[in-house]
This record gives sequence, C-alpha cells and structure tokens, in this order.
Amino acid sequence: MTLYVLARLGLVVVVTGALLLFKVPLLPALAVGVVVALPASLFIFKSLRQRVAVGLNTHQQTRRAERDKLRSELRGDEGPLTQA
Repeated sequence: MTLYVLARLGLVVVVTGALLLFKVPLLPALAVGVVVALPASLFIFKSLRQRVAVGLNTHQQTRRAERDKLRSELRGDEGPLTQA
C-alpha cells in the first residue's frame, strides 16, 4: 500500500515539476498536478491498485474470521481454549 501511495505522490511531483519547467508558478502547477495526476494514476498504476485491493480484502477477511472466533469464544459456543 505504501508503494502505491508513493507512486501516486511521485506522479504529482513529476507533473508539477514538468509544469515548473514551463515557468508555471508553483501553486497553480501543484493544483494542476494534483488534478491531473491523481485520476491518471488510476490508469497508470492499475496493477498496483489491484494488488492493494487484494491485500486489503485478504486482511479484512482474516480480521473478520478472528473477530467471529473471539465472539464465539466469548459467548461460550466453543470449547475451552486450553485443555487441562
């Protein structure tokens, strides 16, 4: 996920830097960089975005299973955690 965020921010920096080379003032260049780069990153970094989505989905499923197991144990639906 960090790689995807850094890639998107890097694209903003590249677009802003390109505009600065054409003598566009910093704030307008940054505004245009954000407006152009962030939607463009959806297409440019499609594979990274899909990897992040799969990773988040896997993490969410794992947390949901652990939460359901804990709730079941707290209700007493399962046997004791340790056997004596």
